[in-house]
Amino acid sequence: MTRDPLAGPSAPRRVAVVGGGIIGLSIAAELSRRGADVTVYDPAPGGTDGAWHVAAGMLAPGGESAFEYPHLTRLLEVGYELWPEFVAALGDVGYDRTGTLSPALTADDVAEAAREWKHQKLKPLTGSQVRDLEPAISPRVRAGAYAAAEHQADPRKIVAALRAALADRLVAEHVSDLSRVDADVIVVAAGCGTAALTGLPIRPVKGQVLRLRGEPGLLRHVIDGTADGRHVYLVPRADGEIVVGATQEERADRMPTAGGVHDLLRAALDLVPGLAEHELTEVTVGHRPGTPDNAPILGFLDDDRRVVVAAGHFRNGVLLAPITARLIADLVLTGSADPILDAFAPGRFR
Repeated sequence: MTRDPLAGPSAPRRVAVVGGGIIGLSIAAELSRRGADVTVYDPAPGGTDGAWHVAAGMLAPGGESAFEYPHLTRLLEVGYELWPEFVAALGDVGYDRTGTLSPALTADDVAEAAREWKHQKLKPLTGSQVRDLEPAISPRVRAGAYAAAEHQADPRKIVAALRAALADRLVAEHVSDLSRVDADVIVVAAGCGTAALTGLPIRPVKGQVLRLRGEPGLLRHVIDGTADGRHVYLVPRADGEIVVGATQEERADRMPTAGGVHDLLRAALDLVPGLAEHELTEVTVGHRPGTPDNAPILGFLDDDRRVVVAAGHFRNGVLLAPITARLIADLVLTGSADPILDAFAPGRFR
């Protein structure tokens, strides 16, 4: 028999986290740090079947998601502020503060990008100024902007560090029925799989991502640019890897396509011609967990105070991992929701 999930702290609260991606592991680590008895259920605790494995790790609270979905702005900004503390506890996870350059290739690209630059209060740069900051940028680039506050981290290293820290709490088990999980509180953080467990409208949004490898140092900054109407990001790692992404397709298959790879490579090479000499080392397909309003679902599942949902982060799962962990841990251990969660409650879809 499980005890009242909101009972007093006389004994460590037993919490089951269903889902071993970056969200589930971050929540489990935060709960464990606060003294909860945590078990993480994941069908393949050492596997790569998660959106985190494909994600580039761009930490940009004022980027396109905030522009398209302004109700997310506050959550993104609060989450961004937690990153230095979050990575300090994990060790070397590729955290880099160099900033992001947003080059625009054509006059039409500049006109479109200018809306975003204005929204972010970024000063436009000439093509020459962009190349002063990043010499590898094509001489055809007409303009750009620099966002010094945008950072990056490597999601694969983050998940590896979290798995190591929680090694004795990971259970290789597929959960298909929450009623059979023996715990005081269950946190469902299963990404796209959350839909089957809760009935919530979380859909897979396919994304194709490439990884290139060459001599380190070609790029100094994250590149988040546009070339002939094609948006592409290039995220350089210290070891010479460059992550190139990403397509966005309302599909659930895992098939990489020639068209998707072509579009990404064409835009990348138009902006940074020197990438033509890099080795194409990986083509990966993943699925972002999207919701009808493309905002995460965070909070108690209806009136069931035993089940908490933390899923549907869409393109912001990496950026929002630390704040999601903190807010969900507060909810699980106190029963009270921070007011910031009001806009993201599961009930908004009922």
